Amino acid sequence: MTAMSAYAARSRQELLDEQEEVCRELDRLRDRKLKLNMARGKPGKAQLDLVSEGLMHVFQTPEDYMSDGIDCRNYGELAGLPAARRLFAELLGCRPEQVFAGGNSSLQLMYDTVAKAYTHGLVHSPRPWCREEKVKWLCPVPGYDRHFKITESFGFSMIAVPMTEDGPDMDAVEAAVRDPQVKGMWNVPKYSNPDGIVYSEETVRRLAAMKTAAPDFLLMWDNAYCIHEFEGDFVPFPDILAECAKAGNPDRAIEFVSTSKVTLPGAGVACFAASETMLDHLKKLMGVQVISFDKVNQQRHVLYLKDKAHTLELMRRHAAVLAPKFRCVTDALDRQIAPLEIASWRRPKGGYFVSLNAMPGTARRTLELCAECGVTMTGAGAAFPYGMDPLDSNIRIAPSLPPLEELETAMEVLCACLKRAALEKLLK
Repeated sequence: MTAMSAYAARSRQELLDEQEEVCRELDRLRDRKLKLNMARGKPGKAQLDLVSEGLMHVFQTPEDYMSDGIDCRNYGELAGLPAARRLFAELLGCRPEQVFAGGNSSLQLMYDTVAKAYTHGLVHSPRPWCREEKVKWLCPVPGYDRHFKITESFGFSMIAVPMTEDGPDMDAVEAAVRDPQVKGMWNVPKYSNPDGIVYSEETVRRLAAMKTAAPDFLLMWDNAYCIHEFEGDFVPFPDILAECAKAGNPDRAIEFVSTSKVTLPGAGVACFAASETMLDHLKKLMGVQVISFDKVNQQRHVLYLKDKAHTLELMRRHAAVLAPKFRCVTDALDRQIAPLEIASWRRPKGGYFVSLNAMPGTARRTLELCAECGVTMTGAGAAFPYGMDPLDSNIRIAPSLPPLEELETAMEVLCACLKRAALEKLLK
């Protein structure tokens, strides 16, 4: 029996010997009093440094504040600078007339969209959603915890839908939307959070064309990682708005994107794109709460990013920073965990996360052990509605923030904790 044989193939005594060795390793790691954070997908300092100087010094003359005859320092242009709308339209593959350029947060725009549906209803809503007896919402899992928090905060009943290699299980989705109380669905269609799955073209078409009992069923299409490859060339993606229009459901989807992981997360530009009918509806509601968003920042991004080709070149520079970090994660798991057969994981080519499935019943314990060793990670269950992973298995790894040397140490901790949690489970 070799030291790296699968745990399931070992005798109880061999597992006890292994546990003793792993405990010694964890004691050594705890003694280092680490303070490492892999809780969220934040860009690291090297990525921020790529952008900061160029972005913050684009204004050289008073004329730089002018865009299409608009002084971006003043009030007006609720839907954003036309130049910013054109830039986002080029990135998303839709038309500028379908784009609303806002402030720095796409999450804020998503929350605001759900809030407006709740208080006023959407284009095809028989009534505001607050007057419905019950609102249900589809949540592909594992998924993005902040999405789930939005719909949970409005009291929606969230329904988990399993992910497949091609995106959400469409048979389950198409069965669920026969219920008129099912009003919408979260989607991260490219490099999904956290699995890194890219929706297939067939999945996108089925989502656009499926028959729904609710006339105002909404696809919340968070295309957060639409240009975020860190391995290989840019991968084109279908225009969901065009697909919905082609299927006879032009108002079904609202697409969201931001420059949070392109330029600066706290000072980027976010937008949503929708049919012109839906855009007009939302503009009327938004016009009550805001005169205009930060057009100076929009102009800063237009001058800095220029166009799609120039933006993709910047993303290749981000990829040069990110790719070694993701390799660090998967190499450590391949080397230390794969032979033991106590977890499985995906190898994404873009996005910001690695999704790991530990031995069922051990994710929470693994992360408790990590915290004891000074490594902070996203809480167990976060990728599921209400924070409840039925298998207690999924762990989201966010490699982007720590420098590579710290990430190597963090992975040493995670692998040791995975082993300890699995051994505890097997030796019960």
